[in-house]
Amino acid sequence: MPTYSYACTQCDNRFDIVQSFSDDALTVCEKCSGKLRKLFNSVGIVFKGSGFYRTDSRGGSSTASEPAKSDSGSSSSESSSSSSSASSSTSTSAAVAG
Repeated sequence: MPTYSYACTQCDNRFDIVQSFSDDALTVCEKCSGKLRKLFNSVGIVFKGSGFYRTDSRGGSSTASEPAKSDSGSSSSESSSSSSSASSSTSTSAAVAG
């Protein structure tokens, strides 16, 4: 349930109260019976996840070139590992055939 902040317009009494979304807003101050107004507070924002800024704020040209560099490095290691697996599978199939 959300916490709402209120301030009295007459006595400047400030307080926070936890209310449900379906509850009516408070209108009368408990101390002086003056009129209450709801205060708006700043909200903390936390950006989680990898690449949120990178995917939403950068242009297409810089984003496209960066993964290409990292992909080329990983693809060379993948190709060398796949070639070594291919050679080992070739020798295994030759041993089975012979």
